[in-house]
Amino acid sequence: MSRLRLGRWLIAIPMSLLALATIYPLLFTANVAMKTRRDYILDRFGLTDALRLENISAAWTSVGMGRYFVNSLFVVTVSVLLLLLFGSMAGFALSQLRFRGSSALFLGCLAGLFIPFQVIMVPLARIMADTALIDTYPGLILVYVAQFLPFTVFLMTSYYKGIPPEIVDAARIDGSTVYGVYRRIMLPLGTPALLSVGILNALFCWNDVLMALVMMPSADHRTLMIGVTSLRGQYSDNIPTFASGVLIAAIPVLLVYLFLQRQIADGVAAGSTKG
Repeated sequence: MSRLRLGRWLIAIPMSLLALATIYPLLFTANVAMKTRRDYILDRFGLTDALRLENISAAWTSVGMGRYFVNSLFVVTVSVLLLLLFGSMAGFALSQLRFRGSSALFLGCLAGLFIPFQVIMVPLARIMADTALIDTYPGLILVYVAQFLPFTVFLMTSYYKGIPPEIVDAARIDGSTVYGVYRRIMLPLGTPALLSVGILNALFCWNDVLMALVMMPSADHRTLMIGVTSLRGQYSDNIPTFASGVLIAAIPVLLVYLFLQRQIADGVAAGSTKG
């Protein structure tokens, strides 16, 4: 019994330290965002004496974080919906439908996972400029879909391979079309994997800086993370305002983890045990 308790402590102590190291930067940022510029200069690490929201309000309105937030919300929502649509359809086709070249097509999708964006950044920017998609929302959405679709196809294909093919065969014998099988059977059965990959793709797109920086050069079309990075240069002498921008960008991610952590865990576990 003592050995078991000792083993639990050996696991709990490093996990607690890791949790503290993860939570502390967020608490420090929130504390700085509540300070005035004078209070921050006099005492950077001291606790604030009042709950001030002036810096957050200024970052949201005067600095333009509200506009950047809406831009990111629109781009991320459309990108994730398209990724789930194309990824689930491709996963169903590659895992359940029998056609020539399916294995080669799946390997081609896997090859996309090993191509970093930095390698294709320059030719992609030229292609987007030639097609007048630079500094447009459809252009950035197209880049996100192309960049994260291989991961989505891989996860959905792996999950759908765990579904018995007899279910699809029985539905086809009953007269269902391929689209009917996909809509009535595969989509409901793939809900855990769809939720998991949807959340992961949303976090990827929300936290992206490089692709948005290449595709959105103008200030009006910036996404939230680009707006946060620009604050560091514009408000280097006003750290509380910069901290408020960082806090605004972090709040949606925190809400996703707080309210969907069980679904994330269930979706990842379901995807890992299928196939």
